[in-house]
Amino acid sequence: MSARRILLVEDERHIAEGITLNLESEGYEIVWASDGHMAMEYYGSGRFDLVILDIMLPGIDGLEVCRRIRANLGTEPILFLTARDSLNDKKTGLSIGADDYITKPFDLEELILRIKAIFRRQAWLGSDGQTGNTYKFAGGIIDFKAFEAESPRGKTRLSNKECLLLKLFSEHPDEVLSRSAILDGVWGYNAYPSSRTVDNFVLKFRKIFEPDASAPIYFHTEFGTGYKFTPNGRRSND
Repeated sequence: MSARRILLVEDERHIAEGITLNLESEGYEIVWASDGHMAMEYYGSGRFDLVILDIMLPGIDGLEVCRRIRANLGTEPILFLTARDSLNDKKTGLSIGADDYITKPFDLEELILRIKAIFRRQAWLGSDGQTGNTYKFAGGIIDFKAFEAESPRGKTRLSNKECLLLKLFSEHPDEVLSRSAILDGVWGYNAYPSSRTVDNFVLKFRKIFEPDASAPIYFHTEFGTGYKFTPNGRRSND
């Protein structure tokens, strides 16, 4: 198996060199970009398993790099590594498609653990598991490998996080999943999303799969408890 390739986007050389040295010792292949324009150039010419992205970059900032990657249908996990540590910054990063967020100064061991956790989740997403790469239910079809959903409304492109959450739901049909279980399974042990973030994902799933998004029969919010996926269809008050 070839080494996982990581695009490291960091304008401070000493930080980039320290990260590169430590991640290469873990067996990863690192490609370093020192600004946003270089990051997009490298991204467009290669395949990467992970992007580690600073926000405050020369040229194109990290938030815009993330937006462009997602706009180009890139599904690689993105890990923000930045000195911008406000809750709003974290929410913004996660809302535009980041998978995790670490603030500077940071511990290299924690960074390595976060990266390994991201790759474990990606391996789980790509595994056959309980559902296989394609999952069919009464509301449609989910292709976890192609990052695509199909329903009576047509085909919809899915993000990495949407696929992870749908895989979690599909492996726990008719069960109430707590917010903590979802955060641990999809975002990781030290995540920042709020309940509202998960709600937004569920709202999108309803728009894709539900015959009537205002009266869901597949994706339910169990108030004060968590969320439930009923693949055969059931109204919340049934």
